[in-house]
Amino acid sequence: MNKRVLKRYMRITDQIVSLLPKFKELSDGQLQAKTIALKTQLAAGHTLKEVLIEAYATAAEADRRVLGLTPYNEQILGAVALEYNNVAEMKTGEGKTLTATMPMYLHGLTGPGNFLITANDYLADRDAAQMGQVYSWLGVSTASGVAKPGHEDDERDKQDIYSHDIVYTTNSTLGFDYLLDNLAANQSDLYIRPFRFALLDEVDAILLDMAQMPLIISGAPRAQSNLFEPAEALMSIMTPKVDFEQSDDNKKAWFTPTGIRRMNTYFDVDDILSEEHANLYRHMVLALEAHFLYVKDRDYVADNDKVALLDLANGRELSGMHLEAGLHQAIEAKEHVKLSAPTRAMASITYQNLFRMFPQLAGMTGTAKTDAAELRETYNMDVVVIPTHQPTIRVDRPDHLFVTNEEKIIASLKEVQKAYKQHRPVLIETGSVSMSNLYSRLLLSAGIPHNLLNARSAAKEAKIVATAGRVGAVTVATSMAGRGTDIILDKETVAMGGLLVIGTERMTSERVDNQLRGRAGRQGYPGQSVFYVSLEDRVVIENSPKWVKKYRKKHAPEAVVATDPQPLRQHRFHKLVLRAQQNVTKTQRGARFQTLEFDEVFRVQREYIYRMRSEVMNAGQLNEQVIQVLKTATFNFSHQKKHQEMMEIADFILNSIDYSFTPNELVNHREYSDVKCPIIVR
Repeated sequence: MNKRVLKRYMRITDQIVSLLPKFKELSDGQLQAKTIALKTQLAAGHTLKEVLIEAYATAAEADRRVLGLTPYNEQILGAVALEYNNVAEMKTGEGKTLTATMPMYLHGLTGPGNFLITANDYLADRDAAQMGQVYSWLGVSTASGVAKPGHEDDERDKQDIYSHDIVYTTNSTLGFDYLLDNLAANQSDLYIRPFRFALLDEVDAILLDMAQMPLIISGAPRAQSNLFEPAEALMSIMTPKVDFEQSDDNKKAWFTPTGIRRMNTYFDVDDILSEEHANLYRHMVLALEAHFLYVKDRDYVADNDKVALLDLANGRELSGMHLEAGLHQAIEAKEHVKLSAPTRAMASITYQNLFRMFPQLAGMTGTAKTDAAELRETYNMDVVVIPTHQPTIRVDRPDHLFVTNEEKIIASLKEVQKAYKQHRPVLIETGSVSMSNLYSRLLLSAGIPHNLLNARSAAKEAKIVATAGRVGAVTVATSMAGRGTDIILDKETVAMGGLLVIGTERMTSERVDNQLRGRAGRQGYPGQSVFYVSLEDRVVIENSPKWVKKYRKKHAPEAVVATDPQPLRQHRFHKLVLRAQQNVTKTQRGARFQTLEFDEVFRVQREYIYRMRSEVMNAGQLNEQVIQVLKTATFNFSHQKKHQEMMEIADFILNSIDYSFTPNELVNHREYSDVKCPIIVR
């Protein structure tokens, strides 16, 4: 199917390429006039696909004149695939940023409502500035939707940003802005324009890895519980396998009868499992989860007296993200930092629902074919694999699998030392901040200078990645997905075989591993990749058969004392990790579909409420609507509580109708006798 589709898109690409010599002869004014001509055609009823060839040729020639970059045929082919609602799989280094200028220019001709979604604020701001030169030169407006470095988010002029034809932003920024726009109280506070087109860079990370992550706008704070600290104090002295137990995959934990009795004694209660003490027991469960299901420097970091969640796909901090239902406060209590205020959720949406709202959607990534079926079923997007501009000559070596983490680390460090002596650049990938810090300390002990890239050094990310291909460079990084910056190789590096990529564990998805491999061998350059894996890695422990656990327990003691660890070579270990990853992928896919089904209910409710809010804001007089709401609310209340006490009525009015109400204002008002309930009058 990929070949048939590519053949059709190549015919369109050939037509675009055939126009380029002609467009190259045009003056600047003549080329810029193409924008007005194309807009005229669209206004006359032509579709975007009917003007695609001329628009793409215009953008490609503008790229050459403004940026000095002429798109390769493969980049034009990728751009064509994007316009037909596809995910273009383009390998790392193939120039996705330049590819995006063509479909973004085409859709920019239609006016505001077009977005390019990037991996982080830095990339959104950088690409808006660089690629924006092309759009501006052609007469199409563009803006960065994220806050400027060193500025607060609320300093953004959202009215101005969303009035532009093209907006470069991040998925979280757009999501929160959408929610806030729909919480506006006045028409003048609205800024989001109707959605037209979204092009997602690293589309698999957004629509798959982060699909279930809800964006939540928090409002009025709840009263802070004073039970987090006592629960943490007890949890910190409870004994594993005595007071509580964990599942073999470390995904669940529960209290034992011994632990229950200990809690009863500690808190001096008869039965902590009774309804009377349900809230206290809930805090103990939260403390248990915080202690043993959430790992510091893997799931979160604790810095500057706060807890920040980590994106498992790339190790970055998830700014503004908090766990719900008190779990975040339980982790804060565990880390002995100031407890953040618990808040009420005012509005929420998942990325699945956010991007399904766009009438046209496309995406780019280096790895998507492994999840093509889910992208097609959920988002109606096919994956089209775009050929590389130069043949890929990277060598992907087989995994080295060991029993213990210690063996794996020793063996991988020997590989690094060997490459360092040859002055060959090395990129070492780890699955967590703590593991990256461990490798950093071990490299320092071995006298090997290096750069460290994780959640604690994100500000230097672009510079660290760009210099990772220099002679003698050693870089330690958490997952390299969505970095958005190419690794540039020295000539000497190319001569000695290119960049060596070492993975210190397999991630939960084969797709993420392939993203790491793609850091070497870009644009036809040589390179190598190899993974060092152990039976103690998280993906193996949580998703492998029981015999693996038995084998690990039996052979771990003898493996620990090995000074020259040897990888496992038995046939049954050959596909162990791949099967474990497939189990994770299957489980995650099922969870995403379940979330989507639940989300459909919320989507219908959300759209109804937002539509009603819009009607209220646009209404000239609200008397009839307010009276109807009052009648409905008081009717429901009066039928639920036949014999109301004065304070019950006051509480209802205070929470449902008028927060400034005082009880002495209650009167019986006869005008609404059909409601048969006391009504507040001012």
